[in-house]
Amino acid sequence: MSGTPVNYHSLKSGSDVRGMAIGGRAVITASVVKRIGAAFAEYLAETRKLPIGKVSIAVGRDSRISGPPLLEAACEGITAVGAKAYDCGMCTTPAMYMAILEPGFALVGSIMITASHHPWDINGLKFFTERGGIGYADLDRILAIAKEIDTDKPSLSRQIDVYPFIPLYQARLSSLISSGLEADNKTPLKGFHVVVDAGNGAGGFYADMLASLGAYVEGSQFLEPDGHFPNHPPNPENKEAMASVSDAVVKAGADLGVIFDADCDRAAIVDSTGREINRNRLIALISALLLQKYPGATIVTDSVTSSGLTSFIRERGGVHYRYKRGYRNVIDEAVRLNETGIDCPLAIETSGHAALRDNMFLDDGMYLVTYLIIRAMLLKREGKTLSSLIEDLKEPLESAEYRLKILANDFRKAGESVIQAVMKETTKRVDCRIAPDNPEGIRVSFDLQGERDNGWFLLRLSVHDPVMPLNVESDIQGGSLEMIRILRVILGKLPDIDSSVLENAFEIRGV
Repeated sequence: MSGTPVNYHSLKSGSDVRGMAIGGRAVITASVVKRIGAAFAEYLAETRKLPIGKVSIAVGRDSRISGPPLLEAACEGITAVGAKAYDCGMCTTPAMYMAILEPGFALVGSIMITASHHPWDINGLKFFTERGGIGYADLDRILAIAKEIDTDKPSLSRQIDVYPFIPLYQARLSSLISSGLEADNKTPLKGFHVVVDAGNGAGGFYADMLASLGAYVEGSQFLEPDGHFPNHPPNPENKEAMASVSDAVVKAGADLGVIFDADCDRAAIVDSTGREINRNRLIALISALLLQKYPGATIVTDSVTSSGLTSFIRERGGVHYRYKRGYRNVIDEAVRLNETGIDCPLAIETSGHAALRDNMFLDDGMYLVTYLIIRAMLLKREGKTLSSLIEDLKEPLESAEYRLKILANDFRKAGESVIQAVMKETTKRVDCRIAPDNPEGIRVSFDLQGERDNGWFLLRLSVHDPVMPLNVESDIQGGSLEMIRILRVILGKLPDIDSSVLENAFEIRGV
């Protein structure tokens, strides 16, 4: 390759590759993706101890405008080293994993070209083997191979077959609904009204699938793929996106609304009143259902879940197990717990990444939503709703997240020093304590205004960026500012952290 050498390791984002794909600052280019595609093929041959000619890889993409040329480049890289490529066209991330398990397909791995909920000009790659998404160390190896591999020589193989996989994935979801409702007819969802918001991503086909099963889908929106995402960000955590689908549900008078991100590995729902069921509410809902099936089970979540959720799970006989942020982290920990004999049917992040053991711990937004639609239909027959299952979920009165910049060059070392300093100072106080489930950073529980454990903050390091996310929740009015006031005094003494965003929090509230 000519020009400035590519820093392949800098493209790493967790267990995925991600970066700018459009314009002069693009780093996810066709030449880069070609090399990464080739490197993944070599990695699979190496780890599976297979001749490269026995390696076959499926490649799909979401609706981003950079997707088609990058998919083509990945396929070219795969064939350049002698492996076989399948072009699955527009697809969902979960479908690209399911393709590996499809009988007769004989895939060794798959690649999804997507940047999930990120803006239209960003793109990336997700990688799968038969064991699921690859881990962090696996990606390090792939990127190391990509740095050294030669893809400029003539292709050793021109085996690129077109293989649309979405129809097979859709059929699997349809079968799941029919069997879940024990239906002996072709329209098991007759009488159920669902609004689907695909955010102009890859998931628009879901509305057609529901309609084919008898559901009424009037009011569904943004089903057509559009790589610029012109209507709202394809993100179940985004306020604009959630407000849009909520309005659509109320306007249509639907029983339920569902919304996906661009590649459909994340989702959220909205009830008939337009109430958003995402983040802690979504975790509570799926936990309530699974604890009926698996009494006493352990639910693995990320670290920023609320105290009210812990109580909700405990009151239903379950165990709430907080772990590090990052969907791969919570999934890997849930798998590990099961291997040690702990009954753990769910790994879920507040972002909407949800992986069920019944679905091979694949973070599949469409599977999650399908599971919930089945339960919603069964409850409707009894005159009940999904929302009735979480009526007693105690939610915080105040909730906010701030991102504090780290000023030192060695941001990880500096961030760890900040955490130690906060830990030292807070342990001196009688009105707070370090939380017992503290898997990353420091989570401090507070006794505010004479009551116990009615507020908390979590300060942690970002995985890759020189920032420290701060999550704050309070069950009383003004509790968040009370905790921030304590924290900013501590941080104000530390030279390597910019806590000015906390000053802004006070200015906004006129304090």
